[in-house]
Amino acid sequence: MKNKRQNRILELISEREIGTQEELASLLTESGFQVTQATISRDIRELRITKMPIANGRQRYVSISHDDPSDTNRERYKRILKDAIVSMDTAQNILVVRTSAGMAMAVAAAIDGIRFSSIVGSLAGDDTVFLAVKSAEEAEGILKRIQAVTGES
Repeated sequence: MKNKRQNRILELISEREIGTQEELASLLTESGFQVTQATISRDIRELRITKMPIANGRQRYVSISHDDPSDTNRERYKRILKDAIVSMDTAQNILVVRTSAGMAMAVAAAIDGIRFSSIVGSLAGDDTVFLAVKSAEEAEGILKRIQAVTGES
């Protein structure tokens, strides 16, 4: 049942602009699944679903597969970084990334998906991502690489 439900979630978010867990729960109920908010939250985490901005300041759920670093996903990651990052700075080996409100998790997922070898971990809040990098020099290098992707210098 879990696999069927999760597959249906992936279908729904690819077909529609779903922006809340409540919308997703309603659509799953219409599809014959009995779900709770906790179940949906767990499914979103397990499926590595995040939100990305769309028109009119809204957001929608999208799947970011960490197992498929295809060109399509790389372009998706770049778009997320470009759309959501507000500023970046380093503090020794920590890269601090400020994002639009609610976009830190999407940015962290995109950066994780790009798989920078010198990043050893990421932590996302609502509008801030902390990236632990192997060294201060590599943190500066990651900052420059992300700036190149976002078109900032």
